Amino acid sequence: MSTRTAEERQREIVLAARRDGSVDVTALAIELGVAKETVRRDLRVLEDHGLLRRTHGGAYPVESAGFETTLAFRATSHVPEKRRIGTAAAELLGDAETVFVDEGFTPQLIAEALPLDRPLTVVTASLPVAGALAESENASVLLLGGRVRPGTLATVDHWTTKMLAGFVIDLAFIGANGISREHGLTTPDPAVSEVKAQAIRAARRTVFAGVHTKFGAVSFCRFADIGTLETIVTSTLLPAAEAHRYSLLGPQVIRV
Repeated sequence: MSTRTAEERQREIVLAARRDGSVDVTALAIELGVAKETVRRDLRVLEDHGLLRRTHGGAYPVESAGFETTLAFRATSHVPEKRRIGTAAAELLGDAETVFVDEGFTPQLIAEALPLDRPLTVVTASLPVAGALAESENASVLLLGGRVRPGTLATVDHWTTKMLAGFVIDLAFIGANGISREHGLTTPDPAVSEVKAQAIRAARRTVFAGVHTKFGAVSFCRFADIGTLETIVTSTLLPAAEAHRYSLLGPQVIRV
């Protein structure tokens, strides 16, 4: 039997979830030498502390001030779902001539799906987004300057927000680490939060695009209320009843 204390066990579970992207109850029970019910109890405690979110048969890590997944990791998780969401979000372009595209893998997929049959100015803090569109004939790309964050390869700090403050943007495609009805849109890093908040202030319309696992998750820095969003784009993995609760706060909710 295991000689670890509950705290030591829970610390190991969090480390494993952050390392592998998720954990499985059965595998953890074997690895830690405890009963499955003990693992489930640990997961409940960790969920209460906002460190993990439970799923059927396991859990995955919540992004926090002390932990954030890299862009490389995001490019391997929920990819088909993210691609559907990215395509659906890009279809909301309408007659927008200037667009802000946020950092992150889903916004990158939106950028790649944008219809470029006419001239479009794209403002972004994301190096990968700028790279994806730089060769396009009809896209004029404005890359915001600033300190580049490793992991997400996006610019932040006062240079970035000052440049953004000088623009009026037709449409902003925004990502977040968490979205909840109570706490709105959140992200772990204050510097990133500032850029997102400034982009929303600069934009006439704001679209949030994100996978179902973001819903109900809360991170450290709040940068927008649900009511500031025109549209939320997610997948059918978010239950219809939950989508309806978000729509009551103002935005149209599209599930694909």
